[in-house]
Parts: sequence; structure tokens; C-alpha cells
Amino acid sequence: MDLTADRTTFKRQSSLSTLVAHFFGILAVILMLIWLLHYREGIEYGSDNPLKVLNVHPFLMYCGFLFLVGQAMMTYKTSYASHQVQKMVHGGLHLIGLVLGIVGICAAFRFHDKLNLKDMVSLHSWIGLTTFILLCLQWVLGAFTFLAPQSSSGTRTRMMPWHVLGGRALLYMGIVAALTGLMQRATMLGQSTNAESRLINFTGLAILLFGVSVDFSVALGRYT
Repeated sequence: MDLTADRTTFKRQSSLSTLVAHFFGILAVILMLIWLLHYREGIEYGSDNPLKVLNVHPFLMYCGFLFLVGQAMMTYKTSYASHQVQKMVHGGLHLIGLVLGIVGICAAFRFHDKLNLKDMVSLHSWIGLTTFILLCLQWVLGAFTFLAPQSSSGTRTRMMPWHVLGGRALLYMGIVAALTGLMQRATMLGQSTNAESRLINFTGLAILLFGVSVDFSVALGRYT
């Protein structure tokens, strides 16, 4: 068996998966912006219009949080950089995504407060907040394990499989949260136009394919 040839094949396939992930990831960003800016009221956290505040939530939770989490995962396994640079960019993108995610979550609670709605009553909110909290814990644990100088190589070796598995699982949980959020919003809109309904569906499909492509890229990258 030619291990060098196998690694080259896996590297090529991983790079292709990364390109596909970027395509669907950016496509989802574009579709979401068209939806929120053209069909809905726009995006403004400090607006007196509650719907503009609500629109901040899907925008930041995907474009700011989930998209950057996917980028962070691919950066660590597929970028052409030193291992230390890969780790720093991986952790930095996650941190930026988490900060933007906090703002996105606050936007949802702000919308509820403006309309005197109850918080945390939907399946989307349960999955979404659970995923976000677990990813915060994953980041903290990863920072202490893989970035802290006092962490031993044995600890890093033992934790690495669980860190990778947890990250991939949380990516899919984030995808589920995004899709249930889109379904919930479409239900709230009720009799929306056919064009808007199709746009929401295509946005959801792009997000799903982005997540799958990220996972393929990361999985294949481990064999290069």
C-alpha cells in the first residue's frame, strides 16, 4: 500500500470538501441577507421595531457563530500553516464566533422582552442554547488543554479524540438548531410569499450542506 499516495488523495479530497464548504457557507450568508433585508424588515439590534431586533438573531447565529465555527474547524486541519498558528487561529475564530453568538442570543431575548413573550419555550431554543453552552465549555476546556503551556503532552493526547468528536457533534447540533430556527420563523410568518418560502428552504439546505462539507473536510484532513 502506497501511504504517500493515499495521503495525497485524502489531502486532495479534503481540499475539495473545504472548497465546497466555503461555497455553501457563503451562499447561505448571501441567501440569509437577501431574506432579512429584502423580504423582512432589516437588521438592527437597537431598533424600536421588534422584528428588526429579532432579525439580528438568525443573522449572527449563522453568519457570526455557526459559519465561524465551521471555518475554525477547517482551519485547524486544512490550512497551510504551522501547528501553533493553526491552533491560535482555530481558537481565535471560535472565540469571535462565541462573542457574536452571545449578541445573537441577547437579540432573541430582547425581542421577547419587547413583546412580553416567554423565553425558552420552543425546541429550537432548547437545542440552540444547549449547543451554545456546550460549545463554550468545549472552548474553555480546549484552551486549558491545548493552549496552556502547563498542559502535558499525555493529557493532550488523551483529550484530542474527545475534543474532535465533541466538536463534530456540536457542529451538527448547531446545524439542527439553525434549521429548527428557520422552520419556527417560517411558521411565525404564516402566509408568506412562495418566493420567500423557497428562499428560506434554500437557505436551510445551504446551511445543512455547509455543515456536512465541513465535517467531510475535517474527517478527511485527519488522514493527510
